[in-house]
Amino acid sequence: MHGSDRKLARLFHPRTGKTVIAPLDHGVMEGMLSGLEELSRLIELVGEFPIQGVVLNKGAMRAHLAEVPLFAMAVAQLSGGTRHCLPPYARSLMCGAAEGLRLGADMVAVQVNIANELEDRMLADMGAIVDEAHGLGVPVLALITPKGERVVNENDPSLINHCIRLGAELGADITGVPYSGDARSFSRAVGASSVPVVVTGGPSRAEFKGFATMVAEALAAGAAGTCIGRNVWQHPNPREALRRIVELVHGTEEVEAVEAAVAAAREARQAEEED
Repeated sequence: MHGSDRKLARLFHPRTGKTVIAPLDHGVMEGMLSGLEELSRLIELVGEFPIQGVVLNKGAMRAHLAEVPLFAMAVAQLSGGTRHCLPPYARSLMCGAAEGLRLGADMVAVQVNIANELEDRMLADMGAIVDEAHGLGVPVLALITPKGERVVNENDPSLINHCIRLGAELGADITGVPYSGDARSFSRAVGASSVPVVVTGGPSRAEFKGFATMVAEALAAGAAGTCIGRNVWQHPNPREALRRIVELVHGTEEVEAVEAAVAAAREARQAEEED
């Protein structure tokens, strides 16, 4: 077992064997994105559920690390790029694994967009980070998505399956990809992967019920969990949306157990304040 393997084991719930990762790293790409303006409020919400990881950019990691629940791994997002860039799918390294560790990260993440003219650079960046991170005993989450002018359908099963394979082949410890919608081919690709695969959410969708059904299908097809941000944080009721995602991944019993513990702790604090 490598040092990164031991740390990676913390990312998965001890009873369900699955993971819920809460990405809060959209500020670099989107700026003042509705629903994600107040990170402290969202991190507090994360603490109410059995969530295993929180993804933050390096500045947010420095500002908010103390607020991240101790039961959740702090994941430093090393890649970045804004929607104003040409092309908007370009991603560059904003931080290294060593800097992420100095900031207090338990794990690092990189973004790679394939099927475009910049994929060679992004793949090279990922390879360099995997080498650096593993040299430091730190696991790597690779978030890989098909994006580019030649991509007709970003959820094309052959492209999504290629993303899954890339993560494993290039040494990531866990790979995050969109769900293709083709349960059979997705299941085959996940089953053939040497590392766990989580499903990502992408842009916020108008109809959350259908989105939740998609997440359930991905989990049934073998996904080891979720890494979903905007479809939760931009929901009219983020708490209910987050609860639903966690419920799909870990089950109602686990959610209710944590909610009961949080409520008991809140009552205990109130009783102390009254005394």
